[in-house]
Amino acid sequence: MPRPPDIGWQYGTMIGGHRHHVKCNYCHRIMIGGITRFKKHLASKRGEIKGCEAVPKEVREIMAHHLATRKPRRPNKRRRKTAEGTSAAPASTNLGMESDASDPDMIDAGQEVLTFNEAEVHSQRTAEQQFEVGTRGFLDAFASIQYKDEQDFMPPRATDIGWAHGVMVNGDRQKIECKYCHKVILGGGISRLKQHLAGERGNIAPCDQVPEDVKVQMQQHLGFKGLENCSIQQTIEEYNGDAPNATSTSSIAPSYKRREKDVNEGNSNKRKKADMLYIPQGLALPKPTMHLSFASQENTDQADTAVAKFMYEAGIPLTAANSLYFQRMADAIAAVGPGYKMPSYHSLKGKLLSRCTTELGEFSKELRKSWEVTGCTVMVDRLKDTAGRSIINFFVYCPKGTMFLRSVDVSHIETNLDDLVDLFESIIQDVGSRNIVHFLSDSAPWYKAAGKVLMDKYKTFFWSVCVNHCIELMLKGLCEMDEVNGTMTKAKKISQFLYNDAWLLDLLKKNTEGKDIIRPAMAQSVMDFLTLQNIFSFRGSLQQMFTSNTWEESVLSKQKLGMDVKDIVFDLQFWHSCGKIIKVSEPLTRVLCIAESGEKPSMGFVFDAFEKAKREILLAFDNQESDCLRYLEVINHVRDEFHSPLHSAACYLNPSIFYNSRFSITNVIQKGLLDCIETLEPDLTAQDNITKHKSFYEDALGDFSRPMALRGRETLHPATWWSMYASDYPDLQRFAVRILSQMCSMTAFKRSTYINDCVHSSKNRIEAATLNDLTFVHYNLHLQQRQPVATESKCFKNEEHDLISPDNYNVGDWIDDPGMLAMEGINLLDATPIAAIDKVNGNLVNNDLVTN
Repeated sequence: MPRPPDIGWQYGTMIGGHRHHVKCNYCHRIMIGGITRFKKHLASKRGEIKGCEAVPKEVREIMAHHLATRKPRRPNKRRRKTAEGTSAAPASTNLGMESDASDPDMIDAGQEVLTFNEAEVHSQRTAEQQFEVGTRGFLDAFASIQYKDEQDFMPPRATDIGWAHGVMVNGDRQKIECKYCHKVILGGGISRLKQHLAGERGNIAPCDQVPEDVKVQMQQHLGFKGLENCSIQQTIEEYNGDAPNATSTSSIAPSYKRREKDVNEGNSNKRKKADMLYIPQGLALPKPTMHLSFASQENTDQADTAVAKFMYEAGIPLTAANSLYFQRMADAIAAVGPGYKMPSYHSLKGKLLSRCTTELGEFSKELRKSWEVTGCTVMVDRLKDTAGRSIINFFVYCPKGTMFLRSVDVSHIETNLDDLVDLFESIIQDVGSRNIVHFLSDSAPWYKAAGKVLMDKYKTFFWSVCVNHCIELMLKGLCEMDEVNGTMTKAKKISQFLYNDAWLLDLLKKNTEGKDIIRPAMAQSVMDFLTLQNIFSFRGSLQQMFTSNTWEESVLSKQKLGMDVKDIVFDLQFWHSCGKIIKVSEPLTRVLCIAESGEKPSMGFVFDAFEKAKREILLAFDNQESDCLRYLEVINHVRDEFHSPLHSAACYLNPSIFYNSRFSITNVIQKGLLDCIETLEPDLTAQDNITKHKSFYEDALGDFSRPMALRGRETLHPATWWSMYASDYPDLQRFAVRILSQMCSMTAFKRSTYINDCVHSSKNRIEAATLNDLTFVHYNLHLQQRQPVATESKCFKNEEHDLISPDNYNVGDWIDDPGMLAMEGINLLDATPIAAIDKVNGNLVNNDLVTN
């Protein structure tokens, strides 16, 4: 380890063998700038770098004392060669930006041209030091880069963020390979690679494999450097043109004349750019007029407060901070710089809305082109708005992405079969009946009837109930059973007690390592069983909490409410019932996770997932069907309504399932396959080809027997597998790809109450058209934001959430029960000192607070 005597290395780790890249052992943040800057981070020295929030107090004090008593480093004295009336240029004028060997223009300009006298150099250094603080803060914003350990992949002491996304070829800094598209960039160095990643056209072709977050990061980084360079150029132009007593071209020092001659003779572009930055002798360079918003912690705090005040005053839901576009908005404003004027109400309603509508219209056209190849799934998402109106939002899914089509108020036609059929038929005409493979809705009687009417009329697609709605119905059916209902009531009593007192909640988090026992989900019944699973997993932590000295010494342990909850926590029958219920609910929630598999088509997996869930339930009850018969009856009753020939045919066409030794073709699977062939392929010749060629798939002949195909059965998505290895059988290939590319569940769409209320309450045609555009943009931006995140299940709420919040998902009866609180005649949210209570009773024992 470099410099072993330095105390800072006891609390930080060097990254990639670079002593200027230090990772904090407490908050795991990566600092760029060396061990001294890292020690300032530990000491929470304001104004230069954000302090560590996780560092222990004693370490912070040690670092603060160390920095206060350390001897300042001696300045490096260099001889300066002087000419007539001139002094040597400073060694570097990069204003604290990282060194970049591929940006020689600014380096040469700083080293050879900028000329100052001694007093002006000293004052300018002070300005540079202040500016460097803000620049380092900017660099820390990208400090989560993963650095490679191998020394040959990046130059030694490299601090440029571009090296995290490219590797040197044969140790040559001018020959860099992109980590994403593996293109080797010759010449231009790291700056050319950053332009390649940022998608800047002109010097190099953009990278088509770069992740979106890296692309945005590179664009922001290059935009920042551009702003800084523009600021320097603007300052110089002001002094060349407007400064009083500015030296004219004819009076330039002889040394500069000689440089100008060299430039003209050598045709050096670097020198020409350097000459443009020449500042005549006797003029002091002022501080830059551009001040970065992150130049200090104080400025950052002011910006954060301004954003917070805007959201509080406008009544914007705080969950808006989770939007991808929230940070993008801040980055775009920072790129413009100070003085940016926010768009007006009329701009947002007019040209900007029109621009976004056009952009998303192009996005929708791209999705429509893929429908002919993969087919699509029409999703009917039904909801109630705050006015009690029944609203249907229509979405169309394909593997390339999901698009919002339109929103319709069906309050007056919902119970009229003919009107509902006409509405659905207009959607089918818009999408194209030949493009639709699957039509999804919930299990409401009129919707089921309308779906079956359309299926019989067109005979080119299948209608079914979405899987997540079926799972919800199964779990609701389980909740209606007496044993399950009683266990849920007791579990909610524990949760309500803990989540209505800040002190208790803090004590709970200490025993569960900061985890919540409530697991939010989009559906109430799903959340109930997920939370019950969580409570069961924290059984030991809860019992430890209610036997701790902290609990025993609190006033709540003496109240009837606290004693009742403690009795539940130590009730063996309660935990036995929880275990039995979880044996049934856990396999069902796993099916829901498979169905809600982000943007990946789930059609090929759901049928097998249900079969596995039933086997797991039987196995959990030791194959005693009589013990779990009442649970299975609820599940089978709902599943009969859910089943579609698409599910069984997709199971047959999924190579990871079909080639498994435990798979067998049942009567249900065989009939489902034949139904799909007759419905989805109207051409009789194609039907014959499919039935003839499927034997090659069953026997794994031809390309199906390739070693790559054998390995790809488990690693590739089924639709991708068929598109690669079934080219010899085009009809069978198209049939399989269209089935396996569908969804069987409506993913958790973000529903904006405000948008739905506005668009369906307006009675003015012009305003209604604007609101329709606003709805179109709102939903499609949300869907477009989800496209890169295709691997994460949406059935459970994984992003940041605040349970004690009006924006949470259906957690009300788990955190709030006023009747239960009134039972004791106390307010659990009041802070009551134990000392005060004991003093009344004549027993003053300690001074702890019951609540914070």
